[in-house]
Amino acid sequence: MSTLALRGPYWVTVRQYRRTLWLTGALVLAALAVIGGLRIWDLQYPDVRMEDGYTVRSDDNYGYDLLRWAMEYLTVGMVVLPLLVAALVAGPLVAREFESGTYKVSLTQSVSPAAWLRAKLLTTTVVALLATLALMGVFRIGWHRVEDSWNLHWADRGAYEATGVVLFAYVLAAVAVGALVGQLIRRTLIAMAVTGLVMGAVTLVLGAFRWSFLPVKTITGPAGPTLWTPGMSLQMESGLLTSSGARFEQHFCWREAARTPGTDHVEGLWNKVEAECWARNGVTGSYVDYHPYSHFWPTQLIESGILLALAALAAYAAFRLLRARHP
Repeated sequence: MSTLALRGPYWVTVRQYRRTLWLTGALVLAALAVIGGLRIWDLQYPDVRMEDGYTVRSDDNYGYDLLRWAMEYLTVGMVVLPLLVAALVAGPLVAREFESGTYKVSLTQSVSPAAWLRAKLLTTTVVALLATLALMGVFRIGWHRVEDSWNLHWADRGAYEATGVVLFAYVLAAVAVGALVGQLIRRTLIAMAVTGLVMGAVTLVLGAFRWSFLPVKTITGPAGPTLWTPGMSLQMESGLLTSSGARFEQHFCWREAARTPGTDHVEGLWNKVEAECWARNGVTGSYVDYHPYSHFWPTQLIESGILLALAALAAYAAFRLLRARHP
C-alpha cells in the first residue's frame, strides 16, 4: 500500500493545493447533482405521441426547459475549463513559487529543478484530466435528451468539445502553456491573465477554422425548392448556380425584389421579380455546402493533433527555460 502513496514533491504539491482539489471535486459533484436531478425530473413526464406519429413534450414538463438551460451553461463551462487550468498552472502553481521564492526550499531538499516542475505538472495534469472526464460524463447524462436542439447541435461550440476527445488535448495544452508563461513572467496575476489570453486566442482561432480542416460536401438541385441536407448535418453555405456552374449570390435578387414598389403587399409580385432576376442572370439551380456528422471524429483528431503539438512544444520550452535558469 505504501508504494501507491504519493512521495516527495508529488505529496508536497497535493498537500499545498488540497483546497483547490476539494473545490474541484465539489464543482464536479454540484454539476452532477444539477444535471442528474433535472434529468430525473424530465423523466417523470414522458413525451406525448401525436396522431401523425410525432412526439411532443408534455405541457407539465418544466424539467426539460431547465435541463436545456443548465446544459447550455455547462457547455460554456467546458469551453472555459482549459483557460482556468492554464491560469491555475501559470499563476499559483508556477509564477507564485518564483515570485515568493518558495521554490528554493524545494530545491534544497535534494530535488532537481526538473523533478520539481515535473511533479507539479504531472499532478496537475492527472487531476485536470480526471475532472475533465468526470464533467464530460455529467454532460453525457443530459446530452442524449437535448442533443440537436437550439445551441446544442453536435457542431456547436461547447457541445463539440464536450462530446469528443479534443477537450483533453485543450487541457494538456493549457498545462504546458501555463508552465511556460509562468516561468517567463514570474508574477502571479500577470501570468494568469497572459495565459488566459493565450489559451483564449488558441480556442477562438481553432474554433473559427476547425470546419475548414476537411472539404465540405455539396448537394445541388433546381432553383426554388429548399434543398435538405442529411440529418444532423452542419450547413455551411447555400446559394444559386448559373448555367455555367458559377455560384450566384442569392441576396442579389432578394435586394432587387425588396427595392421594387409593391412587393410588400401585392401577392405574387415578389416571386415574379425574383424569377425575372434569376432569368436575367442565368440561374438554373441551387446548392448547399455542408459537413456530415461523419466529419465529427476526423475533425476532432486533427484539432487534437494540433493542440498536442502545441503542448509538446510548450512543455519542451518550459523545461529548457528552467534548465537554462537553474542548471
